[in-house]
Amino acid sequence: MPEIVRTASLVPDDRREGFLPALFGMPLLIIAENTVYSFMDRLSPHDYGGGFWDFYEYRGKPLFLAPTSRPRLRIEGEITGFRGEVSADAAGILATLLALSHLSIRYESELLAQRYYRLRVYSLRHPEASEISQVLD
Repeated sequence: MPEIVRTASLVPDDRREGFLPALFGMPLLIIAENTVYSFMDRLSPHDYGGGFWDFYEYRGKPLFLAPTSRPRLRIEGEITGFRGEVSADAAGILATLLALSHLSIRYESELLAQRYYRLRVYSLRHPEASEISQVLD
């Protein structure tokens, strides 16, 4: 029997307000959100220019942010040797993973480390898991 791969769900508008505090925790909320945007700037300097982001959850728990400005983004920034194009949700997964990793070490945050691990496991089943892993390696 084939394995059913569940995908992340878009957080509805009426629950957006609670998403970032649940993902990052209140003490690092603003720093973490800005760190995600900063990593996206560095990952995709030619395609990303700010804008609205969608929030995704998995099994009712916060998972990642993804930009909505373009359906696909070129990843070619200074922080990775990877050169290629990924979907907006894969780009969002990358920016969120990098932010969670960086901040969990910098602030010794077990919460952010747990969020990183959960998203990394999810990313391994994403349709663009190969590209995500290439960027992170």
